[in-house]
Amino acid sequence: MKAAIRIGTRQSPLALWQANKVKSLLEEQGHTCVLVPINSQGDLNLEQPLYELGVVGVFTKTLDAALLADKIDLAVHSMKDMPTALPQGIALAAVLARADSHDILVHKGTDFLNGPGTIATGSLRRKAQWLHKYPQHEVVGLRGNVQTRLQKLQDNAWNGAIFAKAGLQRVDLLPTNYQQLDWMIPAPAQGAVAVVAKQKDGQLLKQCEAIADKQTTICTTVERQFLRTLEGGCTAPIGAFAKIENEQLHFKGCLHSLDGQEALYIERSVPTREANGLGEKLAKELLDQGGAALMEQIRKEL
Repeated sequence: MKAAIRIGTRQSPLALWQANKVKSLLEEQGHTCVLVPINSQGDLNLEQPLYELGVVGVFTKTLDAALLADKIDLAVHSMKDMPTALPQGIALAAVLARADSHDILVHKGTDFLNGPGTIATGSLRRKAQWLHKYPQHEVVGLRGNVQTRLQKLQDNAWNGAIFAKAGLQRVDLLPTNYQQLDWMIPAPAQGAVAVVAKQKDGQLLKQCEAIADKQTTICTTVERQFLRTLEGGCTAPIGAFAKIENEQLHFKGCLHSLDGQEALYIERSVPTREANGLGEKLAKELLDQGGAALMEQIRKEL
């Protein structure tokens, strides 16, 4: 009897949803799968902001370690949480079709947008973009899984909190009192689910190709190239989003100062066949246009 594919996952409801999605897609291909839940450091420490934890891939490293130790066969990650350089011995097996990539504001009424207010988020990127648009507001930290963050919003006197729309949709918790932030550029690979396997496990890597989405793979590759070239290992307020329409890839990216006062943007459309290396190219252009100095400032402040 063929052994079941062991799928490693974090234990949050959203992570379990993502892992079950991978499980069902593989089972549709005729494979037997079992979930292996594992706690991550990012889930255990909910007090510090992520950028203060000082660990690259704080939500992914525990699963990747279990993968390399042969405790699991596959690990499922929110792709936006993955380091841009995968650990040695680990390969990207599949990127699923992306869900809605938008950020949203879950609020208690929007009158505050024209005056003072307090917004909660644990993301430097969201904080910087929000302060760029609403410099009169205060932004406070917010950590925890989706359910915890929604509860914290209810328990505090904040006007609203920023979430990834896909995360709330996946666990059926999207409230009616939200505003879609069409102006906010999402995190690279936001809304995408990635599956990784051991590099040496060629057969499993081949099997995972059947559940991969080609367009999402191309777009997230460009976005993560942009991130890797800009940040150089530093956590920074970087947004990047690519989409494909009519054989054209449309990209937009941004870099903000931590306080949101400075902002650099770049947009480009190219034929999809020219997507290879585009993220790196555009990041270098942004670095030449003031991004290098801004990144140096960010490194000093973090």
